[in-house]
Amino acid sequence: MDNHIYYINLFDYYGNLLTEKQQEYFIDYYFNNLTLSEISENNNVSRTAINNQLHQVIEKLDYYEDKLELYSKSLKIKEIIKNESKEIKEKIEELI
Repeated sequence: MDNHIYYINLFDYYGNLLTEKQQEYFIDYYFNNLTLSEISENNNVSRTAINNQLHQVIEKLDYYEDKLELYSKSLKIKEIIKNESKEIKEKIEELI
């Protein structure tokens, strides 16, 4: 389940860098909890094609995070602002 949440978070950061179909498959699988078979039926493609696309999406999300580190930096910033004043905390949270 932790990986599931991790990739949903990465999708929030990098989802727009994926193709429309990759976004659609990801959303159906991770957000709408559809099975690979259900997604394949809805899109008239094989289950294997959906599985391959989802694996490519995971690889791309990992690649983008490895290079850009937006998600990990966001976590670090959130950890830092826990100890800051309310005013500073609110201003930083607005930015992220």
